[in-house]
Amino acid sequence: LALSVLSVLAIFLLFKVLEDNVLYFYSPSEIKNSDDINLKKKIRIGGMVKKGSIKTSANEIKFIVTDYKNEIIVSYKGTVPALFAEGKGVVAEGKLQDKKFFLANRILAKHDENYMPPEIKESLKQNAK
Repeated sequence: LALSVLSVLAIFLLFKVLEDNVLYFYSPSEIKNSDDINLKKKIRIGGMVKKGSIKTSANEIKFIVTDYKNEIIVSYKGTVPALFAEGKGVVAEGKLQDKKFFLANRILAKHDENYMPPEIKESLKQNAK
C-alpha cells in the first residue's frame, strides 16, 4: 500500500515538473482567437516569415510571422540562424507583449531548409483553405 502511494506521488510530482517546463506552441491565429493565453508565461510561436517584413537595426531584428490568416510582429535581439529568411518557416520562443507583438529571446534553427515542425505544417494547411 505504501509503495503504491509513493509511486502515485512520484508520478504526480514528475508530471508537475514537466508541466512547468513545457513550452506551448501557438500559431498567430491561435493567439488572436484565444482568451486564455498567459502573457507572463514563455511560449513558442510559429509560422512563415512574411515576405518584405524583415527590418534590421544595429542590435535588433523585427519581422512578421504569419499563418496566412493572421500575423504577429516579432522583435528579437541576437543572431538569427543561417536558414532564417523571408518566406521560410520559423519558430520563436519568448513572451507575448500583447496579441500582436511578441518579444523573442530565441529563434529556433531548422535542421535543413525543408524541415517544418508538424504543428506549423498542419496550421498552415488549415489556414490555406
